[in-house]
Amino acid sequence: MWELTNGEFTELMQQYQRLIYTVCLQFVHDPHTAEDLTQDTFLSAFSAIDRCEPQYYKAWLVRVAANKCKDHLKSSWVRRVEAPGDDALPEPRGAPTGDAQDPIEQLTDQAGAAEVETMVRTLREPYGRIAVLYFLEHKTTAEIAAAVGRPPATVNNQLWRAKNILRQQIIERRQKE
Repeated sequence: MWELTNGEFTELMQQYQRLIYTVCLQFVHDPHTAEDLTQDTFLSAFSAIDRCEPQYYKAWLVRVAANKCKDHLKSSWVRRVEAPGDDALPEPRGAPTGDAQDPIEQLTDQAGAAEVETMVRTLREPYGRIAVLYFLEHKTTAEIAAAVGRPPATVNNQLWRAKNILRQQIIERRQKE
């Protein structure tokens, strides 16, 4: 068995903390979670360090960190499903608009329907076809789903993304003017 004193383990932590943090960050893509997982890695390592030969500390710590990250990503806390907010769903037909007008409506008011129609028709697939059916042919999402052979939830998602793309195009257009 190989035993380390607290001082030696502290030196080991200082030597490899950046490496272990980087490994964790590559897995979770969140700095705060990566810090927590780095701490968890060293806590686990402290209790089992005597099982590893000194020449393998680096590889062993990286493996412990990777396993901690994989366990974290598999946990139910991380995999929880969040319900989409109101902004993730298409607006119902005939719904009153809020105080802040939608950029698509503003562009229609300012520049005319022809420009909006051109923007809608030039969207990349799969958003273009969905947007044409919704904005230009005034189909419901259920009708669009039946027409394109996709589930209504997929149509809603693609419509939401199409709206975001159009909003971004409008914002970019305004900045150029």
